[in-house]
Amino acid sequence: MGNEIRHRCAVLGKPIAHSLSPVLHNAAYKALGLDDWRYSRAEVGEDELDGFLRTVDPSWAGLSLTMPLKRTIQPYGTPSDTWSRRLLVANTAVFSWVDGVPKPNIKLYNTDVEGIVKAFSHCWKSSQPQPLTAISQSGKPTDTANKTITENSKSQGAKAVILGNGNTALSALAACTEIKVPESGEVTHVTVCARHQHENDPMEQLADSQTGLRYQQVPLSEAYEYLQEADIVINTIPANGADETAEKLAEVLAGPASVFRCGTLLDVVYDPRPTKLMQVWRNGGGTAIGGEEMLLYQAIAQVRLMTAGAHIMETMDFEQAMRSALQEAL
Repeated sequence: MGNEIRHRCAVLGKPIAHSLSPVLHNAAYKALGLDDWRYSRAEVGEDELDGFLRTVDPSWAGLSLTMPLKRTIQPYGTPSDTWSRRLLVANTAVFSWVDGVPKPNIKLYNTDVEGIVKAFSHCWKSSQPQPLTAISQSGKPTDTANKTITENSKSQGAKAVILGNGNTALSALAACTEIKVPESGEVTHVTVCARHQHENDPMEQLADSQTGLRYQQVPLSEAYEYLQEADIVINTIPANGADETAEKLAEVLAGPASVFRCGTLLDVVYDPRPTKLMQVWRNGGGTAIGGEEMLLYQAIAQVRLMTAGAHIMETMDFEQAMRSALQEAL
């Protein structure tokens, strides 16, 4: 017979059937010897969150929140790390219980920012982004242009492009303030490309609070113009939402004297895998990271937060177990 389940966690969202979070978290529990822990998924929309929270009992240790719940969870808990407080966007809820009290104390965290930062860092440990490359119609790099562009890049800092302006995009902008791009350094320019612009733009407000960070928002239809000269790109548009942008970029890169930085793209989408944007990016000579890398690193942080009461050692390494389970599932 299996072990009795004494500790429960789950990922909530709508839709949720595609989520690989249970694969990751359960692999971590197994590696950590937490045999009485289980992690599941539940389809819960904004109007259903309150009802779900009323059903939890002291066996529940925490929740992962995905679309559309990262803001909906806010009234139920206390933002408890830097980015959950600054962004008012949380993807993690950790429960603590007091005997005789029917409701848990809920602490909220944002591990999406850490997931994005570490996805880039892991990629760059094994391969360096290429400098901006001027590609002639014949497909051959233009050395003179390369030298000029590389020097300009170093002096001006790194350029980032974010596709989308939802909650994950806000976390992506926060991550840009922590990322240092090899050769180019800190991100000093951010361009957000979105279909619909917010009247009171929380991303612009965050950018304005960062010294030396230049920010602009442009229509998604113009994204291909900015992608060509980006050191890093983060696509946060779900499903096939960036396919049209990928097609426009492919047309431009096939044209005469196209200039392409060959930077690093993180596409938070992991189904389909690879996305059309990732394929175009790689064909242009750039490095593309799939969304599974962000998923992995944000989940590692969640496991540590949710299992803190189990007193696992901080030095215990369960990343490889989670990575192997994720690769098998994909």
